[in-house]
Amino acid sequence: MSTEREFDIVLYGASGFVGKLTAEYLAKAAGDARIALAGRSPEKLLAVRESLGEAAQSWELIAADASQPSSLNAMAARTQVVVTTVGPYLKYGLPLVAACAAAGTDYADLTGEGLFIRECIDLYHKQAIDTGARIVHSCGFDSIPSDLTVFALHRSAGQDNTGQLTDTNLVVRTFAGGVSGGTVASMLELMRAASTDHEARRVMNDPYTLTPDRAAEPELGGQPDLRWRRGGDIARELEGYWVGPFVMAAANTRIVRRSNALLDYAYGRRFEYAEQMSMGRSVAAPLTAAVSAGVNKVTMAMGSRYFNRLPGKLVERIVPKPGTGPSERTRERGHYTVETYTTTTTGARYRATMSQKGDPGYKATAVLLGESALGLAFDRDRLSDLRGVLTPAAAMGDVLMDRLPAAEVFLETTRLA
Repeated sequence: MSTEREFDIVLYGASGFVGKLTAEYLAKAAGDARIALAGRSPEKLLAVRESLGEAAQSWELIAADASQPSSLNAMAARTQVVVTTVGPYLKYGLPLVAACAAAGTDYADLTGEGLFIRECIDLYHKQAIDTGARIVHSCGFDSIPSDLTVFALHRSAGQDNTGQLTDTNLVVRTFAGGVSGGTVASMLELMRAASTDHEARRVMNDPYTLTPDRAAEPELGGQPDLRWRRGGDIARELEGYWVGPFVMAAANTRIVRRSNALLDYAYGRRFEYAEQMSMGRSVAAPLTAAVSAGVNKVTMAMGSRYFNRLPGKLVERIVPKPGTGPSERTRERGHYTVETYTTTTTGARYRATMSQKGDPGYKATAVLLGESALGLAFDRDRLSDLRGVLTPAAAMGDVLMDRLPAAEVFLETTRLA
């Protein structure tokens, strides 16, 4: 891809809720980077730029709309990197991926929509390889903590020469934040698609739905996303705790498995991965974990089959709207901590811990997306040689591990007894 581009980064969807937060982060962290703000409404983009302070007043504004692919083509041709917060991606995202794949422009988004990523792989992976584009999905709280903690475990085991990863589990230890209207809209779009298409349901239920080559994957069983169990079954450090389903496990686990495949199975051919959420260690914890698993299973099973029968207007009235989000106070008080445990083929045990202040779906995600954009734009000589439809770890694992501590994202790997 040519480096003679007008902009380093274009932020598409800058007037949306998470788009504004990402613009605010870039205004603080991007220095003299050449940045443009893009979206449907020049008036809204202007209001965002005026709120960002002096550093951003020279940023150009670009009118672009998913319903007008020519505007996206023109935008992609002007920049090294496009980052987008415009979802649901299954509904609005493909034209921009097409534009970036054709132009050889790197791309990053926040999607947790497996069906959308699968479509991008099927339609644009080969073209992006040919043009040199990196199409990097899931660069927010979904799925960087999942993807990067496993990558960190792999790197530590490699440095210690203790073998490849086998049974690997992420546990969300603490989580505080609001519900993202955009995330809800994406989940509803997935259920809408699955409830009208048997093949879509099959793809969503396949643990290797994002793999480059399904036949090459090991047969390790179903690897269910919605289970509850004792923490001690995962690691002795969790003895006494109970864990239940983590709502984004179905999205994150498939990203992590695709990373392993893209990295030529560097994590291992016996690598198994699951995600859970800690329910604590109280007397009520096992019941809470069991009920959570049951409710999630019923919701997903019924939703993926019958969601299309629900009145659309009723659903829209109940759920949070895309482009909305929690108050600044809630965003500032939010936080998360995840711990990922693994055992290697030689029996060595490791834990990777990642934590960040700020609402996971909003403030924290804006930092993760912003650093992904900056890494793609300015650390190009240290990115992986891979091209096509990628994951955060496969595209920029080492770069993110080096960049994130300066952005107040804590990441540590420990070898356990």
